[in-house]
Amino acid sequence: MHMNRREFLQLLAVAAASGMTLDSKSALAGNAPANFYDVPRHGNVSFLHFTDCHAQLLPVWFREPNVNLGIGGSLGKAPHLVGQHLLKQYGIKPGSAEAHAFTYLDFTEAAKVYGKVGGFAHLKTLVDKMRAQRPGALLLDGGDTWQGSATSLWTNAQDMVDACIKLGVNVMTPHWEAMFGADRMMEIINNDFKKAGMDFVAQNVVTNDFGDQVFKPYV
Repeated sequence: MHMNRREFLQLLAVAAASGMTLDSKSALAGNAPANFYDVPRHGNVSFLHFTDCHAQLLPVWFREPNVNLGIGGSLGKAPHLVGQHLLKQYGIKPGSAEAHAFTYLDFTEAAKVYGKVGGFAHLKTLVDKMRAQRPGALLLDGGDTWQGSATSLWTNAQDMVDACIKLGVNVMTPHWEAMFGADRMMEIINNDFKKAGMDFVAQNVVTNDFGDQVFKPYV
């Protein structure tokens, strides 16, 4: 196949936009699983869920921890497993993309192959793909979404609020979002979320005087 310089640069741009790193040995070798997210449907209701992105809009180098302490009866049991113990528990092949995603094993070498992970552009692509397979699927945000980056701090969480609206979140519950203060939270919920048609639920947030629930516990 003949390709001029302009066509080659266009191909690289498409590859980069899809999340492929230029030093990805697996991808360049043609071994990237194209159907990795072709998950069979079950039943007639579908939920998509993400949580704890910590305001990371761009892909990052992410290493799973090598320690996860389980207390009491949880000691040595899932989800408090790391490394080889986790691979054995779930039958994950060492050296695979899943092994890199879920463990710290061979992180440096695996990171050279698979590159950075995450990022809202990639997440949006995945959400759209899954929703195309599951019309009417609901996207749930488990919190720890607004805080954790400089841009979130500088914009008072507005960058993440806008990103989640574009992502198409249907229902959100908070965690460290409360660090922005009650007034800012209510401003976002009563303005941005209301305009976007997003629901905000929290079962354990109550008023100081009578202990009444502040938010809907469910939708």
